[in-house]
Amino acid sequence: MANHKSAIKRIRQAEAKKEHNRYFAVTVRNAVKKLRNTTNKQEAEALYPQVVSKLDKLAKKNIIHKNKASNLKSRMIKYISTLTA
Repeated sequence: MANHKSAIKRIRQAEAKKEHNRYFAVTVRNAVKKLRNTTNKQEAEALYPQVVSKLDKLAKKNIIHKNKASNLKSRMIKYISTLTA
């Protein structure tokens, strides 16, 4: 256990940030799953910009890696292109 007051505060702050980041990561993960489970092309195309926006925000804040965000976006657009109208 930490002995210094500042170290104890740092631990508290890290826990709070971890919870905050986890919430947003799970939110995006669910949005990606929702898009992947969609079989309607128009609905998927409507969801895509929202999911991309969320991914970009997480990548910008280093919650997820920028390459992971890019890979997810690429896979989603590939999936959308395979859907029929």
